[in-house]
Amino acid sequence: MEIKIELTKNPKEKPQDETKLGFGHIFTDHMFVMNYDTGMGWHDARIVPYGEISLSPAAMCLHYGQEIFEGLKAYRTADGSVQLFRPDENFKRMNVSNERMVIPAIDEEFVLEALKKLVKLEEDWVPHTEGASLYIRPFIISTDPYVGVKPADHYLFMIILSPSGAYYSTGLNPVKIYVEQKYVRAVRGGTGFAKTAANYAISLKGQDEAHKQDYEQVLWLDGVEQKYIEEVGSMNIFFVIDGEVITPKLTGSVLPGITRKSAIEICKNKGYKVSERRISIEEVAKAYDDGKLDEVFGTGTAAVISPVGHLKWGDKVMTINDNKIGEISQMLYDTLTGIQWGKLPDDYNWIVKI
Repeated sequence: MEIKIELTKNPKEKPQDETKLGFGHIFTDHMFVMNYDTGMGWHDARIVPYGEISLSPAAMCLHYGQEIFEGLKAYRTADGSVQLFRPDENFKRMNVSNERMVIPAIDEEFVLEALKKLVKLEEDWVPHTEGASLYIRPFIISTDPYVGVKPADHYLFMIILSPSGAYYSTGLNPVKIYVEQKYVRAVRGGTGFAKTAANYAISLKGQDEAHKQDYEQVLWLDGVEQKYIEEVGSMNIFFVIDGEVITPKLTGSVLPGITRKSAIEICKNKGYKVSERRISIEEVAKAYDDGKLDEVFGTGTAAVISPVGHLKWGDKVMTINDNKIGEISQMLYDTLTGIQWGKLPDDYNWIVKI
């Protein structure tokens, strides 16, 4: 399929102070768009000026949530070149989400080439500041003007780009996490493993409660027994207990994070014992009481590695590693960001150059 390109006639002024980029509110000059219609498949691939889109008030995505998305980044290296980190994994996961939400599959190789063309066109938007990057948001929405519950016949695939500041502007600081015991995020057989909008709307209530208690993130428990740890609101979670790296296994209610997958591969390569298994909040609390809870950290695209300094479960507040960054957390952060920004060799063949 040919990708048509229409250049903007009104280019925006690029941010002058990259220390004030923030996240998710500045967008580049262009976006990628592609349509799907039953009987035609995906068609009319194009890069066009960034702008508003027109939707019927009856568009099915607005009423029934048939939509999925991804998140990844483009990084500028010291020599000025731009690169992506494991983008093939994002588009592979996008098709997993598509299958669950009954959205037509995308051609993963084609959309990766489309992304590379878009990023190349917007290369000047990729920040130069240490830790800053170009956030990439591919997404698909159902657009049928129909108020009825069924798979749609018409979809819109889009990629938008947003220059974003460093996640840790003041250094790699541990966060405070609150264990949610009333609400649940997902259950096996549901949509927890898919990257779909509803999962994030569902998590807002717990996030609001955490903020009221002066905690930054929510740690979700399983939706059946509410005892087994699943994931944080926007991250996968890891525990280091007596030297062993443990993360909840993928049972269908946990998002298969790409940073999670990368962290596991790095830890195994470095010789650490790594287990993907069910782990209860009681086991974590006992390890803490026994002095064996060495580290807790989250993994995700935005933060890469997020050390946990405090974990609150009911009335019990656990201070992890004296609220300091652990050895494994620091190693993973340095290794992953080193590969992403081109400071370390890509021994895993994860980087895609633009």
